[in-house]
Amino acid sequence: MRIELLAFGALFLATPAQAKILWQDVSATYLYGENYRVGDNRREVLTFEHAAGASWGDSFFFLDHLRSRSGSRENYAEWSPRLSGCKLGIYCPEEEGLIKDVLFANTVEMSQQATHFLHGVGVDLNLHGFNYLELNTYRRNNDGVEDNWQLTATWAYPFSIAEQSFLYDGFLDWFSSTEDQRASLNWTSQLKWNAGEAIGLDNRLYLGIEYVYWRNKFGIADTLGFPTHESNVNLLVKFHF
Repeated sequence: MRIELLAFGALFLATPAQAKILWQDVSATYLYGENYRVGDNRREVLTFEHAAGASWGDSFFFLDHLRSRSGSRENYAEWSPRLSGCKLGIYCPEEEGLIKDVLFANTVEMSQQATHFLHGVGVDLNLHGFNYLELNTYRRNNDGVEDNWQLTATWAYPFSIAEQSFLYDGFLDWFSSTEDQRASLNWTSQLKWNAGEAIGLDNRLYLGIEYVYWRNKFGIADTLGFPTHESNVNLLVKFHF
């Protein structure tokens, strides 16, 4: 068992015994795209997501099940718990300032090929109109390749057109280069219409697209014979339970 996994366990055993869930959201997404890089270009992706706010911070987990045209199957998951300086009484910025909270940010990335552990600092921002805007800086403890740095931004921006509700959300990941991997940029965002509201559902049912721009996917250099710059539009259906 890796030292990082023991550290993750110790970290959350150390949270207060009275810790409780303040809110949570569970969703399932179906994606279909035909311009993937690194492997089969046509894929379906089934995604399960769980997001929660707790008395100690917040947590986000997702599991992707990828199904390729060739018949191959693959699973990938991430869990990102963050400890809130404000909720734990360590540091709490002024209520009306730009910075809402400063957090100890963590992520574990799990695939059939490797497991990576990320630790760093996160900042939640107060920006008008956004449901959330989060910035995280990580040191990546990689499995099988040299360690490097990662910068991550996540956001959700709701808006309305002709009394219809829309949401633009996503993330931006930048990874630093090392001797065995290129610097990589992954911008993934979703533009979604809340069809559930339009047809009278209590739950959110989104229809829309996901756009992915990934430069040097997985840190692999883009070459003429092996392109790794991905520009991929997926059709999207997402349901919140």
